[in-house]
Formats: sequence, C-alpha cells, structure tokens
Amino acid sequence: MTYGPRGVAHPSRASGDASMRRAGVSRHEIAAALRRGLHRLAPGVLLALACALPAGAQTKPPENAPPIVLVRPAELRPLAPQSEYVGRLAVFDKVELRARVKGVLGKREFADGTKVAEGQLLFTIDPTPYRIAVNQKRALRDGAQAALINAEAQLKRAVDLLRTNNVSQVSYDQRLAEQLQAKATLDDAEAQLEDAELQLSYTKITAPIAGLIGRAAVSPGNIVGPESGVLATIVNERQIRALFSVSQAELLNVRRDLRAGEPLAVRLRLADGKLYPEKGKVDFIDVAVDPTTDGQMARAVFDNADELLTDGQTVRVIVEGNAPAKAVVVPQPALAIDQTGPYVYVVDSKGVVELRRITIDFVRDGMIAVASGLKEGDRVIVQGQQRVRAGMAVEAQQAPAAAGQPKR
Repeated sequence: MTYGPRGVAHPSRASGDASMRRAGVSRHEIAAALRRGLHRLAPGVLLALACALPAGAQTKPPENAPPIVLVRPAELRPLAPQSEYVGRLAVFDKVELRARVKGVLGKREFADGTKVAEGQLLFTIDPTPYRIAVNQKRALRDGAQAALINAEAQLKRAVDLLRTNNVSQVSYDQRLAEQLQAKATLDDAEAQLEDAELQLSYTKITAPIAGLIGRAAVSPGNIVGPESGVLATIVNERQIRALFSVSQAELLNVRRDLRAGEPLAVRLRLADGKLYPEKGKVDFIDVAVDPTTDGQMARAVFDNADELLTDGQTVRVIVEGNAPAKAVVVPQPALAIDQTGPYVYVVDSKGVVELRRITIDFVRDGMIAVASGLKEGDRVIVQGQQRVRAGMAVEAQQAPAAAGQPKR
C-alpha cells in the first residue's frame, strides 16, 4: 500500500482494481481526483476507495499462526514381519546336450521349444565308421577267444604229461604262460569291443530327462564333436528354485523359525509387480558365508505346474515370518533418522510437538512395526515434519487413510 497527497492511502493494485471495477470507476479518475483533493471526489469514487481498502487488508494472513501438520494415530494390529530380497530362479533339472563323438550330424528328431520324453531320440550322428570299428573289435575278440582255447588245450596236455614225467617242467611252464597270455589278450579284445560299442551308442543322442527342449544350436549336415559345444538344452520346470542371499541378522530369525518347526511362507514378486499365486518353502541354507556380501545363500522351492516361471528369471523373494500377537504400527512417511537413530514427531493433546525415539521391529507394506517408543493412539506427524521442532505448537489435522488401509 502506498500513500498519496495529504496522507491518503492507496489500496494494492490487484485488490483495488477489482473493487474499482465493481464500483464503475477507473484508476485514472481516482488519480485525477486525488490531485484535485479528496473534498472534490464524487460519491461513487469514495465508495470505491472504501471497498478497496478492506479488500487489501483481508489478503494479509494472520501473524504467528501455528503451522498445519497431518497426523495419523499409531495403530495396534496383527502384522507379520516380512523381508524382501532380490533372487534368481533356477530349475532343478537342466541338461545340456553335447556330442560325445565326432561325425556328421544327422536328422533332427524334435521341434524347438517342445516337450520331450525321457529316452526320446533327439539327434543322430553318422554311425557308419563306429559300426565298422565295432565289427573290427568283434573279430579281434573272436580271434583271441580261439587263441585262448588252443592255449588251454596245450596246457592240459602238458599237465597230463607232467604227471607221467613225459614232459619237462620248462615245457609245462611255457604252456602255462601261453595260456595266461591268451587270456589277457582276450580280456583286452573284449574291452576294446565294449569301447567300440559304447562309441557307437554315442551316435544316438537321447533325452536323459523329460522336459522342455530349447532351440537346436547346430543344423543337420554339420560335423560335430565334443568341442562343438551345446547342441540343445532340456529343462524340467515343473518345480523351480529361487536363490537369494540373506544377511546375517535376518538369517538368525529364519533359522530360529526353521528349527522351531514353523514353516516360513515365501512369495515371489514378478517383473510386472504381481505376486506369483503359489507359495514356496525354504528348503536349504548354504553352510558358508559369502565374505563379499556378509550373507548366506538360501533356497526356496516353488511348484511351477503352469510353467509361468523360467530358468534364470530375476524376481523379488518375499519371506514372511510368523505373525506376532499384535504390533504398534505407523505409516513409513512418519519415520525420520539422524545420527542418534530413528524417531518420529508426536502431537500431544495440547497441540504441542514432541520428538519420540523409537525402536523399529520391521517394515512391511509401507508400515513400520514399532518395538518401543510409541503406544496405540499416539498422533504421529506424517506430513509437515520439516516445518516443526520439539516444543512447537501446531494445528494437527487428520491425514486421509492410505490406499488399501481402513479409514478410522
């Protein structure tokens, strides 16, 4: 507000203009009238000034008004502790098919991405050279068998002649050595034949497990061998494991529940934010601590009958503890932390702010379970904490209930 001649106050421009428009006068008329003197103002102009002055005064906020804050009462409700970890899925059964012998890859006996049965033929490698090798080794074995039969006959004669002293001990020893050598030759021939038959069997690559087969990495007609790498992969996804690392502090609670025989409910949050409908169970905790993370690897097992979960998929693993009888809970936005530890601001019955140090039990679904420092019904500030300090008077208003929470 400014002052003109004879100490007359001009209202603020915004509020004054509005009042003058309502009275039907312009700013130029008022300025001219002021130059001539207030005693010469028209009645309509005086009315505009009278209306403009209160309008400007009403826009000024009252001084020393207490700040407005939003509060929520601390609630006593059953709430199970819950921890969330980053995990990766892994199938129980996974087989990488590789060529164990070298040769030309034959016809593919499956379609990529289909289910295969245990023992089903998947690939063939040209068996011709391996079948020839089997025939050769079989012939060597037959020759060794014939040589052994002859050696045993010669040894038998030598034994009979030795009894009647018609042959020397040297001749007997020689026949015995020939028989032993023939037997060893036969054993070697039989081992070679078995190896050749084994190599021949490797020309048929079958499914060692039932499951879903991926795409074939090599086309028919190519020469493959042990150095060719993975030809295809089979996974059985009917059951799947979630592997995740648990910190030492949280692992103590997990071990206590497991040793007490109380099952821990485990859920999965998928990439789209939705929960997997099936619950799992923790079936394994590693025996060693990873020094780089100070955690231990844990494993949870899930049924995957609909095959929604995939090997290697990244998920959020949610481990739910056993629910306490009841816990005092407050919304997570109420929490503040400094060098001393966590605290909240509470408004008492007189509207005065109090700083309360609290001990946190656990956090779940945007709510903090408070172990100590609060009681049911304490009005905790959830919005406006940055404008207050302990001992300050405030105007507390009830905060609206969060989505998914009951209104009080």
